[in-house]
Amino acid sequence: MKADQVRRELLPEQSPALLRELHLLTRDGHLNADALRKLKQVNHLVGLLRPALEEVFQRYPEPVLVDAGSGSAYLGFILYELFLKQEGRGTLLSVESREDLTARARERAARLGFDRMRFATASISEAPYPERIHLLTALHACDTATDDALAAAIRRKADHVAVVPCCQAEVAQQLKALAARAKEPMKLLYRHPWHRREFGSHLTNVIRAQALEAFGYQVTVTELTGWEHSLKNELILGRKVHHEHREARAELETLLAETGVRPKLARELLPGVDVPAPGG
Repeated sequence: MKADQVRRELLPEQSPALLRELHLLTRDGHLNADALRKLKQVNHLVGLLRPALEEVFQRYPEPVLVDAGSGSAYLGFILYELFLKQEGRGTLLSVESREDLTARARERAARLGFDRMRFATASISEAPYPERIHLLTALHACDTATDDALAAAIRRKADHVAVVPCCQAEVAQQLKALAARAKEPMKLLYRHPWHRREFGSHLTNVIRAQALEAFGYQVTVTELTGWEHSLKNELILGRKVHHEHREARAELETLLAETGVRPKLARELLPGVDVPAPGG
């Protein structure tokens, strides 16, 4: 994509200079197909997060944002430029387990003068989170890493949470173990490996959304971008509105009991719930 076409892809106040620093734009201001895909995903997510970001900046003098499983921190840098830099306040913590990516992002933040960006080299489950989080995001955190991100947000009563799940494999493995003793006709939903992967992925995200509701979040499940840009396209948004929701929790416990699965998020947040372990 040529430079004169790139401008149409940018958000208001989004600088080509930052995108060049992130290697999303070439020096000539061009955009290749892979970079366009990444930019469309991140920018669309930023647009969907804008109401939440505006709310936390209105409510709190020093908002705390967390990007869990940040990778190269594209999302964090763009959020910083569009919101934290513009407002002149707030901090953003990027959590990434790969030291090389953390070091590169830290150096980049120093070059850009983004001095309220923080970086932690740690798994999502073991990161040193601040006591209070106002917005937590996790873009394509793989398999149970999304559960770790949701657990971190729920435990710290984050005002807002946004996750785009990826590679949900854990529940599919549990369904495989359960298949031999599953009831008819439910077993037909996951008898074939392909269906098991798809049903397991869907069930995983249903449980995640229901868990958020159980812990007092108003939940929206929507599409992130067009399928031509990403096959991992489900976005789960949560906004904290209650301390808890007992009816939603009862529904979640019933779902776990009926399906027999026990994904990591349930094990983390509902340790006392008696759900049969796969193969048990």
